[in-house]
Amino acid sequence: MAEQPTGSDDGGVDVSVIIPVHNCRDFLDRSLTSALVQRVNKEIVVVDDGSTDGSADLLDLYAHYHRGVIRVVRAEHSGGAGGPRNTGIEHARGRYVFFCDADDHLGPEAMERMLAVADRNGSDIVLGKIVGHGRRAPVSMFQASADRAELGTSAVYNSLSCFKLFRRELLDRHRIRFAEGQLVGEDIYFSVHAYCHAKVISVVADYDCYHLVARPDGSSIMQQPSSRDPLGWLAMIRRPIALMAQHVEPGPLRDHLLRRHFRLDIFAQLGAPFLAADEVRRKEIAHEVAALCDEWMTPGVMARLPTTDRQRLSALGDIDRLVRLADIEAATVWRRLTGLRWEGDRLVVEGEATLDGLDGQGGVALVLRSRNEEAGEVAVPAETDGHAFSARIDLAELTSGVWDLHVAVECEGVVRLGRLGADRESGITRPAPRLVGNVVALPYFTRSNGNLSLDIGGHVLTVPGSVRLTRTRWALGHRLVIDGAITVGGDGIPEAGAVRQLVWRERHTGRERTERVVSLPGGMFASRPAVGRFAPGTWDAYLELELGGPPARFRIEADADTVAEPRSWWRGPVRSSVRPYATAGKGRLSTVVRKITPRALLRKLLD
Repeated sequence: MAEQPTGSDDGGVDVSVIIPVHNCRDFLDRSLTSALVQRVNKEIVVVDDGSTDGSADLLDLYAHYHRGVIRVVRAEHSGGAGGPRNTGIEHARGRYVFFCDADDHLGPEAMERMLAVADRNGSDIVLGKIVGHGRRAPVSMFQASADRAELGTSAVYNSLSCFKLFRRELLDRHRIRFAEGQLVGEDIYFSVHAYCHAKVISVVADYDCYHLVARPDGSSIMQQPSSRDPLGWLAMIRRPIALMAQHVEPGPLRDHLLRRHFRLDIFAQLGAPFLAADEVRRKEIAHEVAALCDEWMTPGVMARLPTTDRQRLSALGDIDRLVRLADIEAATVWRRLTGLRWEGDRLVVEGEATLDGLDGQGGVALVLRSRNEEAGEVAVPAETDGHAFSARIDLAELTSGVWDLHVAVECEGVVRLGRLGADRESGITRPAPRLVGNVVALPYFTRSNGNLSLDIGGHVLTVPGSVRLTRTRWALGHRLVIDGAITVGGDGIPEAGAVRQLVWRERHTGRERTERVVSLPGGMFASRPAVGRFAPGTWDAYLELELGGPPARFRIEADADTVAEPRSWWRGPVRSSVRPYATAGKGRLSTVVRKITPRALLRKLLD
């Protein structure tokens, strides 16, 4: 093993990006460039694991032109990524390390954003959002950014890949290293060990930090069918589970972490891999799963399992039943939206749903899942007639946030879910927003896939509404009395508690002033802002409402005949003038405020 002498001293290196390379020449340019453009004090440690395709020559070229940034370490081919990554850790000098595969690449601001979160919180591990290109990427842990994600209550442990930012001191102090001598799962062992010692775990979910790319020729280890051999996977996962159990005492935390291993590592082998296996291998798979259950299954884990996995647990001695459960899990959930309308304060959703090719199907329901709360879920029973269903969603059952609609089809105790809305009859459009009390509900179809969702409170959609000026007049104290009317979502009349305040925003500086508003019956309101006290400038008027989500602002619409005449007055030596007006075009209330001192007036006359 030899290190090419291209580095400088180790002062001030924030992040060491470690890239193992074995015959990845076609992908190296993109991967290395994505690391080079990171706007942090960095080094890139590339471990050439015995490449024979010209990767070594390209690495020499990059190292020559980026001395002090790229360092190349040569090693004999090890047969897996664990050894090269461990070598990279030994040569790293940064406060943090980040592992990037040679066929993947980083988002341009990935390290900058992740390092900022790490330094702000003293993080030991930072998960940056991963997106897939031809490969599945994890999603459950990236629903929202978090400065401090709890290991026992969040979904961070669902992600056991190594594509994260790790504090190097943590890795060295606890000798956290990758498992060597195995083709798959080496990063699971590493990540499990790191999670067990991490005191602060953070999540960056609002930026695409890591791009997971499938090779067009399918030559990467994880794209080859042998990488997911069920018996090999079950044998591999024993070591990380045992490692976790060495560090985590029995109890709720261990049960939470074991749930992940049972759902995603163990019972997953009773799904598609089980169907693909022959009869002999099916018995072997079931036997290995049963052995792991005997060793690690607890009542706490069992209580956390979904219905399908609990049924598998009870059927480990019945191969035919396991095949049937796998068939149900593999069946396509066929669904179609046929109707969508308001019925009072309830949203009526009509459609058709079935599991393709399976008999013995039971009921159908709608399941609404919250994007804001991991455990947020509301089930809505549906009336059925054959494959057709009709469900009525009571908005009062939904908390503020965005809710995604799924159709749930039950078969032999197994519930299968599918997002609803992408396949729909022509002519179905989203219903108008509906104001229920002082909460606005906005049904919509997602931009990416056209699925049906509900925005309760206006979190991702702009709340439609109108605030119209009915009249203005001057009152004592140079106050501009404003009367107006409010509608939300076309014809909804908000109750008194929805009106929050009047906001004046200076057009050029962005400075804001808030004024008290009095709510009146029938969606009317009144305010008496002391516009004479405003600083000079052009001030635009907004009414701010609380509609169950973030404050919603509406520009106040005005006609010229509803706007009071300009007014001016002297206060001591200062002449103030206020000119309310309706803007050209859309006609919205604004006010120009000027203040002139005698000196300024004289200068203006002399000019």
